[in-house]
This record gives sequence, structure tokens and C-alpha cells, in this order.
Amino acid sequence: MDYGKHQAPQGAPQAYEPGEGMLTTLIRVPVRIVVVVLVLPVRMVWDALTALWHAAARVLLRPLGRALAWLLDTLVLTPLAWLYTWVLTPLGRAASWLAVALLLWPWIGLWRYVIVPVVRYGVAAPAAWLYRAVLTPLGHGLRWIGTALLAPAARGLGTGLAWLFATLLVLPVAALWRYVIVPVVRYGLIVPVAWLYEAVLTPLGLGTAWVLGQVWRGIAATGRGLGIALAWLVMTLLVAPVSWTYRHVLVPVGREIAAAFEVAWRIAGYVSRAVGRALAWLVMTVLVAPVSWAYRTLCTPVGHFVRDSVWAPARRAAAEVRRAARAALTSARETVRQARRDAWRALVGSTDGARSREPVGIPARTLGSTTTVPSAAQASETPLLGEKLVKRG
Repeated sequence: MDYGKHQAPQGAPQAYEPGEGMLTTLIRVPVRIVVVVLVLPVRMVWDALTALWHAAARVLLRPLGRALAWLLDTLVLTPLAWLYTWVLTPLGRAASWLAVALLLWPWIGLWRYVIVPVVRYGVAAPAAWLYRAVLTPLGHGLRWIGTALLAPAARGLGTGLAWLFATLLVLPVAALWRYVIVPVVRYGLIVPVAWLYEAVLTPLGLGTAWVLGQVWRGIAATGRGLGIALAWLVMTLLVAPVSWTYRHVLVPVGREIAAAFEVAWRIAGYVSRAVGRALAWLVMTVLVAPVSWAYRTLCTPVGHFVRDSVWAPARRAAAEVRRAARAALTSARETVRQARRDAWRALVGSTDGARSREPVGIPARTLGSTTTVPSAAQASETPLLGEKLVKRG
């Protein structure tokens, strides 16, 4: 086991380093007390605003948003959709058809039946005939003349001009370059310049470089010594005090202030939560519990009594009255229809269905039921006769 290392006490927090000085111990408790006093109102106001925001969002903002969305959909989006579907779309289609009919189709007809025939038979056909009957033979004749007559003459003339150019210009210039300019430049300029560079400038440059190198080494050694001395002074007089102050004063103070704010925020949260619970208990005890008791003990029995003793009989009586009125109306309608049929039969003396506009024949009936089916085949008008025949058989 290494006994040279400092070991933190068992009760020390994990955020603190072992071996803390007296300054940290002295400023910890007052700083925490001051910070708790400063942070507690802020935390309580923050918790109150948070709770108020959640309550407003749940009670006011969400229903208001739903109402605004419904209102927007009902008053704006639905009319706009109807306007787009039943007004703007037909108008757009009509305008498109009208634009095509008034603007596109005339231009298509003009292009197809005027411009294309005129260009084809008025320009293209004469141009093709002119090219084929006139320009092509003329071009062939000009090509034969150029190939058979002008090409040999041009070839001979070019050969003579080339020989004359080479004899009068190229040969004198080549002789001048080879026997005059090259010897003069080589032995009059290049050789003296090369000797001057090798014999004079190179030794002089090497000597000058050696002297400048020695001077630079001396200056560099002097500057290095001055830099080391200046760096030692800066480290001793500036960096070491600033580092000691940062490490032994600013870091502990900042760490203590940060830890104090963290602890104060947590303590303020506990206090704010306790105050909120107390207020909630007070509201539940003073307001919610009596209202709930009154609703459960008074309003619910009264509501059940009204529902069972007043509303249900009234609803049943209204249903009976409605059924009786419907039956009376049906009976009156059948009576009026029968009276009209009898009056028509008495006046006309005929039971023709086409004239009396009454149903012809007896509607057929389904097996085992009295319900009439209009689409089924009509039953026989003498069902008793059929039944007698079946019994006799």
C-alpha cells in the first residue's frame, strides 16, 4: 500500500479534492447560505411559472388551438376546397379549352395548311431543282477546270517561288547566323562572363557568406541568452504568481460557488415542492373536497331522481304521443286515399288502372309472409279456385 498519497475522508463529497485548505472550509458554509437565500425565490418563481404554463396549456391553449383549427377548417379551408373544386376547376378547364381553341388551333392550322405547303412547294422544291439541275453541273465543271488546268500551273509556280525564296533569303540568313553571330556571341560574351563568374564572383560570394554566417551566429547566441533571461523573468514574476492564484484561490472559490448553486437549487426545489404540496392540500381540503362531497351527496341523487322520475316518463309520454300522432296521420291518409278512389269510381264508373292511376293487379306475396314485394310476379286473381283444385287432386 502506498502511504505517501493523500486519502480523502469518508464523508467528503466526490466533487471535492482531498487536502482542501482552510480557505475552502471557511467560505463553504457562508457561500451556501447566501446562495440558498438568493436562489430560493428564483426557484419558487420558476416552479410557479412552470406549473402555470402546464395548466394554461392543458386548460386554455389546447382547447383554443382545437377551436381555432376547427374554425379555420370550417370557415376557410372547406369553402376554399369547395370553391376550388366546383368553381375554379371548371373555370380553369373552360379557360384552357378556350385558350386552346382560340390561340393554339388557329396557329396549328396556319402552320399545317399555309406555312408548310408554301415553304415546301414555293421554296424547298425550286431550291432543290436549282441545286440538282444548275449548281451541281456547274460545280463539276469548275472542279475539272481547276484539276486539269490550274493545278499544274500553280504547282510549277509554287516550286519556282520556293527555290527563289530559299536562294535569296534563307541561305544568306543561315550563313550570317552560323559564321558571324554565333562566333561573336560565344567568344565575345559567353566566355568572358563565365571566366568572371568562376574566377571573381564565386570566391567573393563564398567569403561574404562566411562572414555573414559568423555575424549571424554571434547575434543568435546573444539573442538566445537574452530570450532565456527574459523568459525566466516572465515565468518568475508573472506566470508563477498568476498560476498560484488561479490554482489555490480562483479554482476553489469557483468550485465552491458552483457547488453552492447546485445544492441551493436542489434545496430550493425541495422547499418549492413542499410549498406546492401544501397549497395543493389546502385547495383540495378547502375547495375540491366540499365540492366533490356536494356533487356526490346532493347533485348525483337529485340528478338520478330527475332522470328516473321526470325525464324518463316525459320521454316515454312523448314517444307514445309521437306514435299516436303518426298512426293517426297514417289512418287519415288511408281514409283520404280510399275516399278519393271511391269518388273516382262513382264518377267515372270504371276501375281502369290507367285512368284511375291506381295500382293494377294484386301484388305478389312471399311464402309464409304478408309483405308485398313489388318486383315479384303477381299472384293469381283466383287463389281460392287454385286451392280447391289442389285439395280435389
